[in-house]
Amino acid sequence: QEQLVESGGGLVQAGGSLRLSCAASGRTFRTYVMGWFRQAPGKEREFVANINWRGDITYYADSVKGRFTISRDNAKSTVYLQMNSLKPEDTAVYYCAARRNYPAVADTRAVLYDYWGQGTQVTVSS
Repeated sequence: QEQLVESGGGLVQAGGSLRLSCAASGRTFRTYVMGWFRQAPGKEREFVANINWRGDITYYADSVKGRFTISRDNAKSTVYLQMNSLKPEDTAVYYCAARRNYPAVADTRAVLYDYWGQGTQVTVSS
């Protein structure tokens, strides 16, 4: 079983950057698809980005494409989300999640994910 712990959230001005980290404690991290999701107040949880087990295939929500970058370091059992050019609408709690490799990483549905972190708050001021 994987335990996921996010860090790196905080308050930043619009146009700024943050890097989120998600550390996994299980032994099978390197076999999982890893994803980032977010949930703003009063809204449903939404997909942000995900990455396959090797780190060579990634998918992004249209709203963050070109601004956010997901990456992973399997040796450190950690996945990252580099967030640049942040906007006030990026304000949300960001969650890290893990799932098995099937179905393919192109399937970004949250329901597929088996393990979730506790979330980290990102607040972007205008």
